[in-house]
Amino acid sequence: MALKISRKGWIVIPASLRRKYNLKPGTAVEIVDYGGVLALIPQKDDPIEAAAGMLAGDTSLTRAVLREHEQARENE
Repeated sequence: MALKISRKGWIVIPASLRRKYNLKPGTAVEIVDYGGVLALIPQKDDPIEAAAGMLAGDTSLTRAVLREHEQARENE
């Protein structure tokens, strides 16, 4: 899909893509340059909420650090 940039630097995102990615008037987007490829990334309303659970896994980092401290104390 080829788009043209206006003299003011504007581009029009086709309606099908706006619907697919839920882009509405006023949606904030970030432009990222991936080594010659430009990407539009919609910004989340609440970045903290968006990141919640992102690093969730089976291992608790807190428990791992406490375990290492206990082992270090035992080895002293």
